[in-house]
Amino acid sequence: MQAHIKEKDYFPLSYTITRVLNSGVVMSIEKNEKELKGLKRKLCQFSGKKHAILFNADTGALHGALWGLGYEHDDKVNVKNLNNREKKLLYWLGLELDSSAEAVNIAKLNIDWTNINKIEGSLKQLSEADVICVNFTDLSFGPCTALLTNDDLVAIRAERLIIFGAFDLRTMWTQSETELDVQPGLQMNYRLSPLVGACIKLSILRRNK
Repeated sequence: MQAHIKEKDYFPLSYTITRVLNSGVVMSIEKNEKELKGLKRKLCQFSGKKHAILFNADTGALHGALWGLGYEHDDKVNVKNLNNREKKLLYWLGLELDSSAEAVNIAKLNIDWTNINKIEGSLKQLSEADVICVNFTDLSFGPCTALLTNDDLVAIRAERLIIFGAFDLRTMWTQSETELDVQPGLQMNYRLSPLVGACIKLSILRRNK
C-alpha cells in the first residue's frame, strides 16, 4: 500500500523521524526491542486486548489472524470488506471465500494523520471483535499493522508466523519443534522494522500535540 503524504503532514513526519534517529534506536538492539514492546503495550492499553502482535504488512496481519483462528488450506472462510490484495492472499493460502460460512469476527482500522488523535476511542468501539487489525501504513513511516486479540492461542500462532515459522527461537538451530500445535506450514518474514515501530509509537504519544 502506497501512502499519499500531504503537505500538512510534513512537520509531524520530519519531527518524528528526527527524534527517533537521534535516540539511537537504529544502532541498539536493546532499544529496538524496547520500542516494539512499548508500541505493543500502548495498543493493548488503548484497545483493552491482552495481546498485540506487530507485522510489516496488512496482509501479514490478516494471515496471522486467520492462522491464529485455525483456518488452513482448503478451508472455507467468510471475511468481510476485503480489498483485492487481501483476496489474492486468501487464494494464495488456499482458502476459499464463502459468504455462506460463519463470518470471521475480524475488525479492521486504518490510522492516518487525520484520525490518529482518536485512536483510543476508535479501538474501544471495536472491542467486541475477536481480532482487530490496525493498519498504520498511511502515517507514511513504512508498512505496519498490529493484530490485537484476547485469545492466547491466536496470539501464539500469529506470533510464530512473523519470522521463525516452523521452528521457534529455542529450536531453530536443531530443527526440532517444541510446539507442534502452533507450527505454521509456511515460513514467513513479517517482522516489523523497529525504526518504523519507534516512529509510530512516538506519533501515538504525541497525537494530541
